[in-house]
Amino acid sequence: MLELSQVSKRYGDNHALKSVDLAVAVGETVVLIGPSGCGKSTLLRLIVGLLRPDSGTVTFEGQVLTAASLLKTRRRMGYVIQEGGLFPHLTVRGNVSVMARHLQRDAAWIETRLADLAGLVRLPATLMDRYPAELSGGQRQRVSLMRALMLDPDLLLLDEPLGALDPMIRYQLQQELKAIFDELGKTVVMVTHDIAEAAHFGQRLVLMREGQIVQSGSLKALAENPAEPFVEAFITAQLEPMSRLNAVLG
Repeated sequence: MLELSQVSKRYGDNHALKSVDLAVAVGETVVLIGPSGCGKSTLLRLIVGLLRPDSGTVTFEGQVLTAASLLKTRRRMGYVIQEGGLFPHLTVRGNVSVMARHLQRDAAWIETRLADLAGLVRLPATLMDRYPAELSGGQRQRVSLMRALMLDPDLLLLDEPLGALDPMIRYQLQQELKAIFDELGKTVVMVTHDIAEAAHFGQRLVLMREGQIVQSGSLKALAENPAEPFVEAFITAQLEPMSRLNAVLG
């Protein structure tokens, strides 16, 4: 479904991405992981077309993304940004349906779709007329996911969707979001800094460092056959606190 070939992006003298190659199959869930500033979010913004590569190509279902094709193609992608990114002056209903109304979809279709999505993400229908400031963090993330799914996209892109939540809400939403992925069968590219979360969601983990892909595969493959010392160090740094907690708990 998605292919990046020799994609590079610079900000002044800073190379955010350096000749990245990545292919994502239909129905696959790929999770981008790595330290802060390694290029994960930049890669996602290039896929959705918010940024344009300095070199290389992004291909979606066999078509290279260009300025001319971008608008039509973007409608087939759902995008969830960090902390939700909801419009504060719009209600839940207004936020979720903003693109459908812009495209002049039938009002009855919009209401039916809103009800279906609210049921999917377990958001009470009584919240539809509330504004983002009147919602909890977990509720805002559910609304953001509804908005991303409103037009039934083929590709779902999520940038640290659970990063701002407290641990208990985050754990609950991890289980629910995984169930939604399994039910819908969407192609998913997700960014997280949490390797345990990545392993929970991803059929394939893609570990990045300094704008390049270092290694991809399952968590087990990365842990047992690290491509270089950085891979082992990154995994150890993430998993060691859990090992110490297990030791304390006996």
